[in-house]
Amino acid sequence: MSTEAPAVTLTDITKRFGDFVAVDHVSLAVKKGEIFGFLGPNGAGKSTTIRMLCGILTPSSGSGSVAGFDVRREAEKIKERIGYMSQKFSLYEDLTVEENIDFYSGIYKISPDRKRARKEWVIDMAGLRAHRSSRTGVLSAGWKQRLALGCAILHEPPVLFLDEPTSGVDPISRRNFWDLIYHLSEQGTTVFVTTHYMDEAEYCDRLGLIYRGQLIAQGSPGQLKKDFMQEEVIEVACERIAEAMESIEALEGIRHAALFGSGLHVVAMDADRAMPVMADMLAGLGISVHSMEKIQPSLEDVFVSLIEARDRIETPQQVFKK
Repeated sequence: MSTEAPAVTLTDITKRFGDFVAVDHVSLAVKKGEIFGFLGPNGAGKSTTIRMLCGILTPSSGSGSVAGFDVRREAEKIKERIGYMSQKFSLYEDLTVEENIDFYSGIYKISPDRKRARKEWVIDMAGLRAHRSSRTGVLSAGWKQRLALGCAILHEPPVLFLDEPTSGVDPISRRNFWDLIYHLSEQGTTVFVTTHYMDEAEYCDRLGLIYRGQLIAQGSPGQLKKDFMQEEVIEVACERIAEAMESIEALEGIRHAALFGSGLHVVAMDADRAMPVMADMLAGLGISVHSMEKIQPSLEDVFVSLIEARDRIETPQQVFKK
């Protein structure tokens, strides 16, 4: 078993803004070379946590480290050893690809003897050799994204933070971007990424779900789907899907039903008991059912279930009567 120190650690980290608790006693550890996905609704505390990890915000309490440096006492050292890429394109669109790389080489104080080699590496990594003299503003979203990633890792940081990095790009560009992330991880770079795309969450080695400032679940995608959901999921393909969804949700023992692709995902306390009841009810309404089967929950199913369970604990007066 490896005894190497984690690349990122948080222990009971908390951040308060007046009476508001944005991050509430979050603890986690991310191994070197791991791709860790951080998920949660808007306002859950993702960005605040990342800002503390990047040395931008000081925690109100708790402790943490990034690349071996303390988030409270060594914020400037952390900033020198991390890469950061946000969903908002942060490069200069009036500059060429090369000029942007040269500019960030200066910001990161890359020595003259390394500068050219790092520039060529970024251009090759991003597939921009044919566009190196192009003005950045004319590049497609996918090319801009690769260039932004290249500039974030020019100085070869051991830890890379990506905040919604693929927002606004097409699926093929997203897949290509993740190929680059895998390559960096294989080379030993630790990647801490926030995303709201469930397919991207599947690409991560481990995931953490933060909700109302608290880390309510963490584990591999497989572990989360296997161990963190008490209810069962039924996939239903039928006609008159909107009517079917409304009728199914009214049945006893059903937590909720939601559109999923061209069918429904129905979350039930006991799938084997619920399926014949659902079939009889839909038949009585004259709704033709093409298929109905119990399936492994998707990550989306798991996250919705965990969030609803947390809401039921915190607001027990609103617990479902089912």
